[in-house]
Amino acid sequence: MARPTYELEYEQMLLSRHGLVHHKGGRPENGTLERSAYILLSRIRVQGPMSIGELSDAFGLDASTLNRQTAAAMRAGLVERIPDPEGGMARKFRITDKGARVLDEERDHIVGSLDRVMTDWADEDIAAFTTYLRRFNMDIERLGGRPWPRP
Repeated sequence: MARPTYELEYEQMLLSRHGLVHHKGGRPENGTLERSAYILLSRIRVQGPMSIGELSDAFGLDASTLNRQTAAAMRAGLVERIPDPEGGMARKFRITDKGARVLDEERDHIVGSLDRVMTDWADEDIAAFTTYLRRFNMDIERLGGRPWPRP
């Protein structure tokens, strides 16, 4: 008998292929944020200003990758570099008003897509699914040693 995780793996693979929002890089004409920018902005919004080192630790990515992502976000006016509010040496990235607006628009678009997918779901079913998904994510974060702050 196959373990339930085999079915879970298959469903997770299907979920990753669906893509409720099509991210093709940059900020295309349809207005969607690149996935990496969406995640970067979401993290900075929840945690506050972060340095390249802090972002590297948070995402488990090397500094060069984060430098490229933050440079692109700066060019787009989504983040800005500021002195460390706590007086440290490293400069930090803070989400701009434009970045906050774009993030809110993207999140609203994704929530709208979820609403369409789950239109026939009871609120209790959505809440239960969310609870399990949160637990799943938190266990991945625990194993990876990179907890994600939640609002």
